[in-house]
Amino acid sequence: MGQIKVEKTHIQGLYVIEPAVHGDDRGYFMETYNMRDMAEHGLNMNFVQDNQSMSKKGVLRGLHFQKQYPQGKLVRVIKGRVFDVAVDLRKNSETYGKWFGIELSEENKKQFYISEGFAHGFLVLSETAEFCYKVTDFYHPGDEGGLAWNDPSIGIQWPEVQGEYLGTADSATYSLSDGTPLNLSDKDKKWPTLSETFGF
Repeated sequence: MGQIKVEKTHIQGLYVIEPAVHGDDRGYFMETYNMRDMAEHGLNMNFVQDNQSMSKKGVLRGLHFQKQYPQGKLVRVIKGRVFDVAVDLRKNSETYGKWFGIELSEENKKQFYISEGFAHGFLVLSETAEFCYKVTDFYHPGDEGGLAWNDPSIGIQWPEVQGEYLGTADSATYSLSDGTPLNLSDKDKKWPTLSETFGF
């Protein structure tokens, strides 16, 4: 019996991964990745690099994608909780421009597999969050693209986010429902919209 449950989402190429957790009063054990279990669901990716980041509450990273060297990503949270999002950028896809989001946390231990051809981002909902992910290609400097996190044509429903436009994304004010300011890098504040990037 497999130790990893793979569930398809309504967007082809996005999968929610749930490991079997074996616990007792001493703690727990789980397999976070099993090649055979993934292959049974047609996921035969080859991971070449593991990454880890820490972010504070209110940090929003994204929406990022790779231009010439797309990466598949298997993401999870080992501390705290985030709302993780993928947007379909495959031009011939029936779900082009559509998004899927899921909460990942140290409590639910869910993982999210994002195939090549998607933009990706996440919002930190806890005081801090430690975020781990495997990728199917190496990082290539200069290959990163991005989309505006609040592009109305995509319409991502970021949980707990409130605010208003003051002219441009750079001058808009946003915060979480508890008053924590939304915290984006200068680069992530300035990404264009989907239509500005791809022309449709």
